[in-house]
Amino acid sequence: MAHTIRDKQKLLQRVRRLRGQINALEKLLEQEADCSKTLHVMAACRGALNGLMAEVLEGHIRFHVVNPDHKPTSTQAKAAQEVIDVMRTYLR
Repeated sequence: MAHTIRDKQKLLQRVRRLRGQINALEKLLEQEADCSKTLHVMAACRGALNGLMAEVLEGHIRFHVVNPDHKPTSTQAKAAQEVIDVMRTYLR
C-alpha cells in the first residue's frame, strides 16, 4: 500500500491522537464522570476514527482503484473524485 507508506508519519500521528482520546474516554468512565462530557469525548473519538478512515480510503481509491500509472481518463478521475466526496460527506 504505497499511499500508507508515503503518509506513514501523518497516519501514525492521527492514530496516536485517537489513542489519547480513547485513553481520556477510559478515564472518564472509570471516574464515573458526567454523561455529557463522556458523550462529547465519544463523539470526538468517532470523528477522529472517521477522519482516519476517510484518509486511508481516499488513498486506496486514488492509488489502487484508479491507478495513476495507467493514466485514468478524465471520466474515471471525475468518478473517483465523486466517490471520495460522497464518502467524506458520509463519514462526517
